[in-house]
Amino acid sequence: MLLIYLVDRFFQFYYYLVIARVVMSWVQPPTHHQTMRKIIAFIYRATEPVLGPIREMMPNLGGIDFSPIIALLALQIVRNGVIQLLYHLF
Repeated sequence: MLLIYLVDRFFQFYYYLVIARVVMSWVQPPTHHQTMRKIIAFIYRATEPVLGPIREMMPNLGGIDFSPIIALLALQIVRNGVIQLLYHLF
């Protein structure tokens, strides 16, 4: 059960990282603090491996980036599949 809990928390954490990336694209976060720059860089580095390939596969939709929406849906599907698999294994 601990493994299922940890997997669930990982997916939830990543979900929040994608949401933070979306919010950062709407609002210019303050970058005058070195700590804030490190947090922003971490969020971009952590989410780009998922968002980048999705963005490349999608057609140009008038400058609107739908990759976070698709990523969040995919994360939910993968999360549910992994948790169901772990329930059956344990």
